[in-house]
This record gives sequence, structure tokens and C-alpha cells, in this order.
Amino acid sequence: MDAAPVLVADLDAAFSAAVVALVELAGLTALVVTTGVEAIRAARERRPSVIILDVGLRGMSAYETCRQLRETYGDTLPILFVSKDRTASLDRVVGLLIGADDYLTKSIHPDELLARIRRAAARSIAASRGAQPHGSAPPPAPDRAGSQAAAALTPRELEVLRLMAAGLTPRDISDRLVISPKTVSSHVQRILAKLAVHSRLQAVALAYEAGLVSVNGGVDGTAASARITAHASE
Repeated sequence: MDAAPVLVADLDAAFSAAVVALVELAGLTALVVTTGVEAIRAARERRPSVIILDVGLRGMSAYETCRQLRETYGDTLPILFVSKDRTASLDRVVGLLIGADDYLTKSIHPDELLARIRRAAARSIAASRGAQPHGSAPPPAPDRAGSQAAAALTPRELEVLRLMAAGLTPRDISDRLVISPKTVSSHVQRILAKLAVHSRLQAVALAYEAGLVSVNGGVDGTAASARITAHASE
């Protein structure tokens, strides 16, 4: 049987072709799909050694795709997020908190990309040798209490959460919503409690995973990410 393929889920045909050429030169095989649904279907038909997910997938988001793959394979299947545009610190932190093993920019040097794929594939192959037999129960799903609790957020709390995900600090949110910083702080504390998380970054990660925040929405950029990171402990 051939080695498990590297599965690439990306709408960017040029990037996908480059990855395929790269891994084939290294003696690996690759399979390309363009949606999260196709990625999950392909993984079920034949377990890949590594999955490369473009953060900007349409339809089912890369975050939801990652979540479903994690429910099925646990931590044994390496998942690498890649992005051309969402390359700021906050984006990488959210991707890693959601469950990706790595978060790479598409400007990465080919040699480094191949090295990361090789390392992930080696770990995956080693893990698959001790995997459960076909037909056995998948690993237990992660605790989704936070996702379910998201439904309890009030409209104002949801608005504050989305502004946090956009990279705004409490003072920025105060100015945007014309409310006092103390009121913003109260909203943030209630959000953390309802989502059962301990930090603003964890809340943002859960918001993306639960689909409460659009991957392409909000304020992007390094400056916004730096602001939220600097104030993450507030």
C-alpha cells in the first residue's frame, strides 16, 4: 500500500500545485481538495499523513474542519494551517488554540515548508502504527461546553466578543460602543464565565470555533493583534 498522502485543502490552485510538486520531489504523495467538506470526506476514505488547511476556506471554515478532524483522529493527525493574508500574531494564536499543530504563512520558504511537512508526517506515521483498528470507536470528542454556552451570550456580550476578536482593546471597545471601560470589563468577565475560559484569547479562539466570528470579518492587522496581545491579561 502506498504511503499516506499529504492532504491539501486550499482554493489557491497555484499554492496547492506548488505544495504537490514540493512533496512529490521529496518522494511523498499529495491529494488536493478545495473545501472543508471534501477534506473530511477524503480523510475518512484514506487517512492522510498530514493535512494542510487554508484558513480562508469557504463554506465550512478551516476552524470547523479542524474541529471535526480532531473529534475523529484526536491529536494523532497533524493539521497545519496556512494563510496568505491572516498572518498577524492574533491569527496564529487563535489557530493554535483551536487545535492546529502549526500556523504558516504562504510566503514560507519551500525548504522550511517541506521540513515542517516531513516532521509532521514522521510523527503521524509513528502514531498511526499504534492507532485503533478500522471500525473501532473514534477518540472522544473534546469538551464543547464553551461552544454550547455561547448561545447564552446577550447581544451586547456577543458584540463585545466580536470586537475583541477584531483586535480591539477594552478602551477601543469602550469608545466604539460609547460605554464606560468599567462596563466593558464587566461584559468581558461575564463572557469568560459563560464560555468557561480564562483569558480573552481563549474566548476569541472559541468564538471562531463556534462560528460566532467571521474569519474574514472585523479589523485585521499586526497593530490590532499587538494591542490585544498586550492587553490579554487585563
